[in-house]
Amino acid sequence: MPSQLPRSAPEAQGIASGAILNFVEAIEKNVNEFHSFMLMRHGHVVAEGWWSPYAPERPHMLFSLSKSFTSSAIGLAVAEGRLTVEDKVISFFPDDLSAEISENLAAMSVHDILAMATGHAEDSTGFMRENFDDNWVKGFLAMPVEHQPGTHFVYNSGATYMQSAIIQKLTGMRLLDYLTPRLFKPLGIEGATWQQSPQGIDTGGWGLSIKTEDIANFGQLYLQKGLWQGKQILPESWIDAATSWQVSNGDDPESDWSQGYGYQFWRCRHNAYRGDGAFGQYCVVMPDQDAVLAITSGLGDMQIPLNIVWEHLLPAMGDALPADDAACDSLKRKLSSLAYAPPQGQESSPLAATISGKTYTLEPNDSKFESLSFDFSKPDAIVTFQTAYGAVPITCGSGTWHEESTMLYGEPSNIAASGAWTSDDTFLVTVRFYETPFINTMPCRFDGDHLIIDGSLNVSFGPTTFSLRGHTT
Repeated sequence: MPSQLPRSAPEAQGIASGAILNFVEAIEKNVNEFHSFMLMRHGHVVAEGWWSPYAPERPHMLFSLSKSFTSSAIGLAVAEGRLTVEDKVISFFPDDLSAEISENLAAMSVHDILAMATGHAEDSTGFMRENFDDNWVKGFLAMPVEHQPGTHFVYNSGATYMQSAIIQKLTGMRLLDYLTPRLFKPLGIEGATWQQSPQGIDTGGWGLSIKTEDIANFGQLYLQKGLWQGKQILPESWIDAATSWQVSNGDDPESDWSQGYGYQFWRCRHNAYRGDGAFGQYCVVMPDQDAVLAITSGLGDMQIPLNIVWEHLLPAMGDALPADDAACDSLKRKLSSLAYAPPQGQESSPLAATISGKTYTLEPNDSKFESLSFDFSKPDAIVTFQTAYGAVPITCGSGTWHEESTMLYGEPSNIAASGAWTSDDTFLVTVRFYETPFINTMPCRFDGDHLIIDGSLNVSFGPTTFSLRGHTT
């Protein structure tokens, strides 16, 4: 579907092209993995960029930015008279309750699960997923609620899952299907996918994948108080409640994670607010500047990009400026050339011919790879992983990114892979899972009959390094 958003020169919307160029350069200097951004001012896209192989038409995993879409579904259901935020959570799931219901659990309301104020002492997600035969609802309801609901902020993805479960219970539709005609279709969001629990309920707190422009559309809808092309998609009163301070989450004046929390939206400094997700997925709305910034990335420290936004973009937004064709052209050239270079090194090695065709049996490892084999007979090397799901060949572009779909970790993933000899005995393999934040880097070092890989992930919820050891038989 063609883009719905109008484009404009930055100066016409009151921001200098040079300021945006400074922002991009600061990002490249200070952030290792920045995959895309789209900046809107006064309803116009004034700058947008994707670091190849990331691209406009490709979705990106949102992680907890999904939460803001889930709370929007609750807002729609409230507007349809299906529930209120005062309704008690247990009222929706009488068949999933334990024999004894604590006073705090009984008091927990829809407002509390929206505001991350359930009363739990810690995130319920792990407990919810690991108990009760994959019935996550029952697991959530069985977890002790130590505090009085509404009084204690704990970031809690299980609470968002319960919002999704409530939508499905009330409507008979999974969250994605409920949102499609009400939110996604009006905003032009197509091809959205959402991960599901074992019970077939969309995960809610994570698991949504959409494109960068879809994030920008969503932010613009909120900036416009729920109004879209003359139609009120979400009630203005819901937008106000969702993006206002509902509960305290800290008191650090320098942190954008301590400015208060709304209904699955974070309050920010400078009277802004945002939805965000792990490893740098952002939908930042700046009402005072009439601006929206959508970002996808794969970074560790999520405060850094926001600091750069506040330093370079926020103070640059003002009244319309005179046209500056030279600066605008410089920005366009920069944005059109954004790319991540493939691994640098030699196309071949004296060892390549002797290794080509060999299979290395691997010692037991967390990735559950059984063996690796290498084919260096062509410029684009092929590395084949033997896994529990079968043989998975990956073609490593030589000086380029080779794109394909793979089942490396048991689920279909679109990747861009490249390889190069960084020394006579080491072939470096880099795999970008370009619809996610993740990059897998594997320096394959050959020592006689032995293969040694001390690999790394750019980001992870667990360790970011791994070791594989193999030998030929």
